[in-house]
Amino acid sequence: MSTKAIRVRFAPSPTGPLHIGGVRTALYNYLFAKKHGGDFILRIEDTDQGRFVPGAEEYIIESLRWCGIDFNEGVGVGGTHAPYRQSERKEMYRQYADILLEKGCAYYAFDTAEELDAVRKQFEAEKKTFQYTAETRKQLKNSFTLDADTTKAMLISGQAYVIRICIPENETILVNDLIRGEVHFQSSLLDDKVLFKSDGMPTYHLANVVDDHLMEISHVIRGEEWLPSAPLHVLLYRFLGWEETMPHFAHLPLILKPEGNGKLSKRDGDRMGFPVFPLQWTDPFTGDISSGYREGGYLPDAFINMLVFLGWNPGTEQELFTMQELIDVFTIERIGKSGAKFDPEKARWFNHQYIQHADLSILSDRLTEILKEKHIEVPNDTVIKICEMMKERIHLLTEIWDKTNFFFLAPETFDAKSVKDKWKTGANDVLKELLPFIHSLANSNAEELKEKLHDYIMEHQLNMGLVMNAIRISLVGSSSGPDLATIIHLIGVEESCRRIEKAVQEITT
Repeated sequence: MSTKAIRVRFAPSPTGPLHIGGVRTALYNYLFAKKHGGDFILRIEDTDQGRFVPGAEEYIIESLRWCGIDFNEGVGVGGTHAPYRQSERKEMYRQYADILLEKGCAYYAFDTAEELDAVRKQFEAEKKTFQYTAETRKQLKNSFTLDADTTKAMLISGQAYVIRICIPENETILVNDLIRGEVHFQSSLLDDKVLFKSDGMPTYHLANVVDDHLMEISHVIRGEEWLPSAPLHVLLYRFLGWEETMPHFAHLPLILKPEGNGKLSKRDGDRMGFPVFPLQWTDPFTGDISSGYREGGYLPDAFINMLVFLGWNPGTEQELFTMQELIDVFTIERIGKSGAKFDPEKARWFNHQYIQHADLSILSDRLTEILKEKHIEVPNDTVIKICEMMKERIHLLTEIWDKTNFFFLAPETFDAKSVKDKWKTGANDVLKELLPFIHSLANSNAEELKEKLHDYIMEHQLNMGLVMNAIRISLVGSSSGPDLATIIHLIGVEESCRRIEKAVQEITT
């Protein structure tokens, strides 16, 4: 590990909701920083004003806070390297573009969009792919092909231009990656990327390198999609004289579709019915709503635990971790190179595990709020008992009403499959005969109810399965549910008998 102070950054663009891949990048940066006693910085990279989406920055910050990924420096909290929005730092970038121009490491390009489009079409006609490279720049309108006087005159006249990096010819560029090892790139295959645009704003490439240097970033941990840009960034560090303090790079593997073929997208979530964003997002332009894990009933700790395993493993059989435990065991060396398939069922499994171990107040407070909305009054200790009993059956917080509503409201209908499979011939007559006995159990607790009901069935030589299934369907509306005697005790004998009478009247065999 370098002796340089550990400083990492998460630098999203405010162009829409934060994908879970972005949250994972933030999480890995956060864990790495905390493991080594370093700083975690939030920087908003909003140089592309044309793609700016209102509300996106606020969404990013709220998402990180919900996840428990706290940044100790950055947008909203300040720090010694402020400002942390690139749009507020725009004045400083031009000086570095000028340094590159003076050193011959960048050049002015005056090609219009129409002219470049014509060149692309010409290449396509020849079945070639156009790139603005060391070879093609010689035939285009830039300060390489124009003499100094013409270039100066065009600048003075206000003609639109961009500043492009001058990629060296025939050079192998080495990128040392903490996950992938040495990665080699041939310069002849690289674009002369735009560094500075005609609107006075830098592109991501220049701004991110300048900011990482000025903010003393020690490690750049980012998604695999940025690996092709890494040689360009390495060159910029060299050209600007910062090669000795260049950060270490680590490019994270992709999060793949559940079937494994391609990067996970919102369309996959829409198609298969799971969120790909941490929080619900409402598109400010269309009003379209995209689902989020928070609103979908996931606990933030479960969401984080699920995410961390998409590309990393602890080297042990342990699957459930607190955030502090993750900080203690996290290492970049245990991040894999291959893409990680997203498994929506595994996400539900993680949430189910966390619900089992969560404080009961998380469930009881949510259920109490629902009961208030429905104007149903129930003692708090009863709500807690119900949550304690039902938590093993709950995978998502949003399921709590569907899993518990029969404790508060009689079923309006009876599940057809349960009736077909479990309501046997003769059940109606048996239940009619059983009603007086159930009435007599009014002062019994749950254990006494269970014992007395069992003894009655045995003494009268009744079919245990027929009786218990029929009572359960009567009380719950289906063949599922917790201990039957406990249900009778909690909803009361009188209510139980009313439900049984209704079922006998409405269900025929």
